[in-house]
Amino acid sequence: MKMAPIVHRLRKRAAEGLEPLVTYRLVHTGQHYDERMSSVFFDELDVPRPDVNLGSHAVQTARVMEAFEPVCRAEKPDWVVVVGDVNSTLACTLVCAKLGTRVAHVEAGLRSFDRTMPEEINRIVTDALADLLLTPSADGDVNLHREGISPARIRRVGNVMIDSLVAAA
Repeated sequence: MKMAPIVHRLRKRAAEGLEPLVTYRLVHTGQHYDERMSSVFFDELDVPRPDVNLGSHAVQTARVMEAFEPVCRAEKPDWVVVVGDVNSTLACTLVCAKLGTRVAHVEAGLRSFDRTMPEEINRIVTDALADLLLTPSADGDVNLHREGISPARIRRVGNVMIDSLVAAA
């Protein structure tokens, strides 16, 4: 869902005959392992089927890491863009950190301040490891500054959930 506006913008540039900003491969980590739930994201948000599908039960962080590492080794991306706070976000960030691949985190800086939530741990660790932190709002910037993150790594870019909502309206 959160990748939809990014993919749409890249596709729009291509349709307009503009030089591509990047070449990319859409990797589906299987975070939403129920096929009906997963398919609805692609179908209703008009996102192309993924170039790589890491499997229908790749929910656990270790399994995503095991499946994603060979993709990174084969593709040798300059950057990997991760979104949100799910286990796949953390897993892909960890793989990239260990391989020396740069990571941009969309929705960086969001905090619940409740470390009993698995998503909160994912957010904190992902932001600590990511090279570029793309925040949706001023509070994300404040949280990252409070955690001692260099302002040079932070860019406020807006909220992809709002972009998805507007596109679906």
